[in-house]
Amino acid sequence: MRSEPMRIALFTETFLPKIDGIVTVVCLLLDHLAARGIAATVVAPKMGVTRYGHADVIGVPGVRFPFYPELRIGPSTPATYRRLRRFQPDLVHLFHPVLIGLPGMLMAKRLGIPILTSFHLDVARLAGHYGLGFLEPGIDWATRVVFNWADYALAPSQRVQAELHALGVREVGWWRRGVDAARFNPRHRSDSMRAALSGGHPDDVLLLYVGRISAEKQLDQLRPVLDQVPGTRLALVGEGPARADLEARFAGTPTTFMGYLTGAALAEAYASADVFVFPSASEAYGLVVIEAMAAGLPVVASRVGGVNDMITEGVNGYTFAVNDQRGLIDGVRQIASNRARISAMGRAARAFAETQTWDASLNDLVDLYAALIAAKAARRVTA
Repeated sequence: MRSEPMRIALFTETFLPKIDGIVTVVCLLLDHLAARGIAATVVAPKMGVTRYGHADVIGVPGVRFPFYPELRIGPSTPATYRRLRRFQPDLVHLFHPVLIGLPGMLMAKRLGIPILTSFHLDVARLAGHYGLGFLEPGIDWATRVVFNWADYALAPSQRVQAELHALGVREVGWWRRGVDAARFNPRHRSDSMRAALSGGHPDDVLLLYVGRISAEKQLDQLRPVLDQVPGTRLALVGEGPARADLEARFAGTPTTFMGYLTGAALAEAYASADVFVFPSASEAYGLVVIEAMAAGLPVVASRVGGVNDMITEGVNGYTFAVNDQRGLIDGVRQIASNRARISAMGRAARAFAETQTWDASLNDLVDLYAALIAAKAARRVTA
């Protein structure tokens, strides 16, 4: 191992200009590595971005994915390997390796450097929501093989960590997530944003969802909430393939479709609502949940991903089993029935979020990088 600062190569199946939880984490990590003087490069779908901060982006050509048209898919190529070799990484970190990441593993093996994988998307369960449930056993098998082929694996939550162990993945750590509590903050509450989110009815209890508008998020389950909890309205922030169907489903209800929001507008949207609702059927973590909590919102969410790591029942929110419609409705009703309760649970949500810093999370990750690099070097010496 060289004596100068480490050099890290990140492989990701999704990157800018696309916006999602994985892209958010990759960008935060790149910012953190740059701040610590650690060189990095990114291998990602070729979508027009060639540089991020101090890091080169090695674009991989691909085609649009039919079930996810915002994403381009295609395998890493020999040209990718040549650029990676010139960069001379000390470690490769693969964000849920599939078409780009799997060849990346082979490249890292050829270079003789350690490989770290991190779990970000429950592809097997996601397949079921697109009529491809017959693929689930094969995807689970592939996940076990691929994640065991790495030197170490990371899960975003205790639930996913246990699921990976049950699947047969041997070495799985827990990579906690963080939140930017300055960016997502109750102080960004905006009367004009609340008026937009509520369709001009700011005095009603405003429920908010942020994220991809797609089948696995099960947003149709929010319709009965509006029907059965008087005085509530719903704002959906995001885009996705299910939007047209959902607009038809929610026609005639107090629901506002806001589309994509980013930057200050997104921070204002979080801070201007009352309760965050999250009925998703499948999630690796649920980054939007902790963002909402940082903005001072109590949460009603299905027990997926990292939800149980974040929510204390009756203190900062309520959880329910996936597809438990009654649990979702009751959770919203218990919070929405009392403005004082909304405020108290929102303060508790904010207090928890303030303990979840990205600096601590990413420093732990960099320490793991160093440990894996050192272990690999020690094995070479004793070989």
